[in-house]
Amino acid sequence: MPERMLQFVRLQQQTPDKREVALRSADFREIYEEFDPPRAKAQASRCSQCGVPFCQVHCPLSNNIPDWLKLTAEGRLEEAYEVSSATNNFPEICGRICPQDRLCEGNCVIEKGFDSVTIGAVERYITDTAFERGWVKPGTPIVENGMSVGIIGAGPGGLAAADMLRRRGYAVHVYDRHDRAGGLMIYGIPGFKLEKHIVLRRWKLLEEAGVVFHLGVEIGRDLSFSDLRQRHESVLIATGVYKARDIGGPGVGLPGIVPALDYLTASNRQGLGENVPAFASGTLDAAGKHVVVIGGGDTAMDCVRTAVRQGAASVKCLYRRDRANMPGSIREVKNAEEEGVEFVWLSAPEAFLGDTSVTGVRAARMRLGLPDASGRQSVEPVEGSHFTIPADLVIKALGFDPEDLPAAFSEPALTVSRWGTLKVGHTSFMTSLPGVFAAGDIVRGASLVVWAIRDGRDAAAAMHTWMRQNATLAVAAE
Repeated sequence: MPERMLQFVRLQQQTPDKREVALRSADFREIYEEFDPPRAKAQASRCSQCGVPFCQVHCPLSNNIPDWLKLTAEGRLEEAYEVSSATNNFPEICGRICPQDRLCEGNCVIEKGFDSVTIGAVERYITDTAFERGWVKPGTPIVENGMSVGIIGAGPGGLAAADMLRRRGYAVHVYDRHDRAGGLMIYGIPGFKLEKHIVLRRWKLLEEAGVVFHLGVEIGRDLSFSDLRQRHESVLIATGVYKARDIGGPGVGLPGIVPALDYLTASNRQGLGENVPAFASGTLDAAGKHVVVIGGGDTAMDCVRTAVRQGAASVKCLYRRDRANMPGSIREVKNAEEEGVEFVWLSAPEAFLGDTSVTGVRAARMRLGLPDASGRQSVEPVEGSHFTIPADLVIKALGFDPEDLPAAFSEPALTVSRWGTLKVGHTSFMTSLPGVFAAGDIVRGASLVVWAIRDGRDAAAAMHTWMRQNATLAVAAE
């Protein structure tokens, strides 16, 4: 007998069990245990099946969340997977790393007083079960259409587009400067949030579907952009944004002050079994050090929790606003606090101390002022509130900006916005060059993996429409 829905009035919210703090802080395994089937079924039955599903409205992929929750509650897991994967190329990844507390779960209509449905955990359970039972198959096309596509960037946006275009019969070639597919999912996000075999499994599935990967190939260095355009009917630029935003102040150039992505990449490469010289020398290793991370986003949370696992003597996060105005996931803040991270709210760095290497951060207390043009409260320093935090390693987690792609690709005709992102048509995803499209962070700026997947899917649809129209015109001209 299928489980009735609307069980939130009877059942309390339960997330998958977390591993004990002492155990999880000592390794890079994911911190959440798997849902057991009875609990997953019970938690899915808490959905109210509301007429206007705000969880779906606030999901960038417009996932049919109430439908696959109901199917899970009824024990129809294979159908639940089919519904989930119909709108999401990588549901097992989104179930792990999406900030559900700001998206689907944060907008669940039963949240007030009853706690939201554990949507992310159920999504992960559905897809992990699908992999275990062999329901996940490579997206091999029924018919090849004879046209090829080149995709620059093997991150979530590029991989989502590759999946969609391959299913439509295109010969898809993905070019990436790294030696593995996955982009920030491999090199930026730590294993305690997303174990690497989860991403590598999807990479292998795409290869089985016929997607060709050209790894260790940097466009503009190993292959010119013009040559790439000659190889394919159309090109998608999905490089992401990797250039770290910097910070000013005296002493900012001292050794021991490092960008967040350099730090996270070294840690992830070390975890993948590579020999990382900067890690081996201690430059990018937090072991035994007093660590200060500057920033309040999800990247900052990744850094502080990585430092804990590397055996830092102390870990502090310096953020100029308060907890309520923090851009990162509150769930991640809570996890970090459990693991021993100290948050220094309403504080901003003014200078970095030290002679041959950083020894401390001089900061000032801040107070919140009136809202600015974006609606966020402005911040201003409190006079005479200076204080110093000892630090052997300072990690700058202030966000990312795009690289100068027109210069990197030797293609000045590529038009960029005032922020340096590529300009594209609102719905066409085409850049200023015919047949060249762009999607993901290189268009919208640094954002979430789920938005990159959405953009990759939409760009693939736009590319398919454009190539089909061009093919029709070519036939008519003959």
